[in-house]
Amino acid sequence: MQAEATTDEAERPLPDTDSPHSPDGTDSPDSTDGAARTGAEPPTPADEEPTRPADDPPGDRLRGWLAALVLGIIGGIVRFQDLGFPTDKGTPVFDEKHYTPQAWQMLRNGGFEDNPGYMLTVHPPLGKSLIALGEQLFGYDGWGWRFTAALCGTLMVVLAVRIGRRLTRSTWFGALAGLLVIADGVSHLQSRMGMLDIFLAFFVLAAFACVLVDRDQVRARLAVAAAEGWVGADALGPRLGVRWWRLGAGVLLGLACGVKWSGLYYIAAFGLLTVLFDLSARRAAGVRKPLLSTLARDVLPGLWAFVVVGLVAYLATYWGWFASETGYARNLVETTGSDPVSVARGALGSLFENSVKILDFHESLVTPEKPHPWESKPWTWPMGLRPMLYYYDGSLTGCGAASCVSATMLVGTPAMWWLAFPVLAWSLWRVLGRRDWRYAAVLVGYLAGLLPWFLNVDRQMYFFYATPMAAFLVLGIVLVLQQLSRVPGGRWVVGVYAVLVVANFAWLWPILNGDPITPGHWQAELWLPSWR
Repeated sequence: MQAEATTDEAERPLPDTDSPHSPDGTDSPDSTDGAARTGAEPPTPADEEPTRPADDPPGDRLRGWLAALVLGIIGGIVRFQDLGFPTDKGTPVFDEKHYTPQAWQMLRNGGFEDNPGYMLTVHPPLGKSLIALGEQLFGYDGWGWRFTAALCGTLMVVLAVRIGRRLTRSTWFGALAGLLVIADGVSHLQSRMGMLDIFLAFFVLAAFACVLVDRDQVRARLAVAAAEGWVGADALGPRLGVRWWRLGAGVLLGLACGVKWSGLYYIAAFGLLTVLFDLSARRAAGVRKPLLSTLARDVLPGLWAFVVVGLVAYLATYWGWFASETGYARNLVETTGSDPVSVARGALGSLFENSVKILDFHESLVTPEKPHPWESKPWTWPMGLRPMLYYYDGSLTGCGAASCVSATMLVGTPAMWWLAFPVLAWSLWRVLGRRDWRYAAVLVGYLAGLLPWFLNVDRQMYFFYATPMAAFLVLGIVLVLQQLSRVPGGRWVVGVYAVLVVANFAWLWPILNGDPITPGHWQAELWLPSWR
């Protein structure tokens, strides 16, 4: 392997391994800079570069997994510490009051709800089923209804390390991604709440990881065809066989929809992303008609993986409801016979009718009629301009003052969230100007969590809807930092920035965890007027 590459190794696709060429990515210079140093012509755009095998040093593979393990343990300690606090005199706080009792119902009934709030169940069952697992282990208390949320939040740290490493081909920058997820206020607090959004974010991020592995495996299979000389034997190009990682992404996105219907946005976004990845890979491999090849070979299997498999996974989350006789809305459509077809028609018809009612509920929950003091609109989410107060108690002691404040506020760490627009602008430039697939992938994941909410801005919305966006913001920042590290003094800047993020997170710690603080300290935590 050359010490200096003439192309951007971070942009060059790899086969089915995610190991970088070096632990810190130093043999991955920017493509233009590398060409200048070697005197070579500038390389072709990233999506035109041919696939080739990459070295996979066993030592670095081990370091990659050790980094994920160590940061996962640190993330777990941070997420799980004093998990049972705060509560509202032993009861759930904020929207936990909706989901944790419903989870307890499911635990009591064997997988279904029979006493909904709002006159109906407003979300699918999977998130509440996961909350119920913690309640089964620890009982109906703060630890019980938050345990699985903290577990998923911890696993997201591990996922961030592995995804960051695959995107940057650097163990160090993968570890940095995990560190930033740990230090993100939104990811932290949502991991400590018995709500649904952290489960949605977990399944979405896991599906994104599958999409990236699928991309590398597709290019590896096409590389074999190109190396053996039969990639052009058929005008439609080679068949790629069973793509298990793509099927895995479909299952995970179906489960995401089983938590909240906003998972549908990611089915559309990641489905389109995989098609574009396939088109790019086939063109780079030398397929004679790459567009026709993609349409013929990849689109229908992709629809099967994301839509059909995703739908099956979604319906599977209703297993307890389908098996019940007294689940809410279980018999909206009468079963006309005892044969399997009639029974299935009645069950699916009841689910469809109930889903229509749920959709109507969400669409009718509009701001002008039902305002909420902490609601926000999607244009405020990238910078976290309107956070959410989940808990407040101004009557405590123990902070060294006559009275103390204990509060938990959902707020994104400003050192990261206030960089959202510059990161988005740079990502867009890299996509349009350099056709950098890494930025494109992260941008798709981020915007899938943001743009759909602009379709109905009158709808009542809250900042916690932005929870799935947090990990993609981190990945975008890490990509930018990797490029920055290649300029003189850039590594020092990256190190200082990491320290700044951790320090910012430490400053926010009291209002993310409900620690008692003085009223003056509480006011000092509220940096912007819109935070009050």
